[in-house]
Amino acid sequence: MTKLALILSLCIIFTTFISSSNAISSCNGPCKSLNDCNGQLICIRGKCNDDPDVGTSICGGGGGSSPSPPSTGSTPGMLTLNDFSEGGDGGGPSECDDKYHDNNERVVALTTRWYDNGSRCGKMIRIRADKNGKSVTAKVVDECDIKDGCKNNVVDGSIAVWRALGLNTDEGRVPITWSMA
Repeated sequence: MTKLALILSLCIIFTTFISSSNAISSCNGPCKSLNDCNGQLICIRGKCNDDPDVGTSICGGGGGSSPSPPSTGSTPGMLTLNDFSEGGDGGGPSECDDKYHDNNERVVALTTRWYDNGSRCGKMIRIRADKNGKSVTAKVVDECDIKDGCKNNVVDGSIAVWRALGLNTDEGRVPITWSMA
């Protein structure tokens, strides 16, 4: 291999390394979407940071700093429809209580990141439909697992949740905001 060919090869490898290293940002790195941030970090106002809803403290800096406080605001997401009853499209019993739930119960499954290894099991969340401003509380009973095809940023709600929000279940996915109740 000639010196010129070696130098060109090294330049290509270096350029590839530099361009790929910017694909995922760490703490305070630039981002436009969740996919731009490393691990459990989320994109907040154009910078990768701890998820206040999960309570991660990756960017906290250590040295006596406390973990991020729980979120007091609302988190945007998509409401999808799920049948939590036995034989329904939810599959097996709910992760949190190993039970099926009647369609008249206001229950939800949270996407894997928000489910946070079950830390929200049995807790109530408030869901507000962006479309009409109506809100309702519902109990977290399950995980909407991304490895089973659930998308990120999903609150998978029972028919009772959809009805309480005055939404048409035929729409399938509607923008919402949610927070801990």
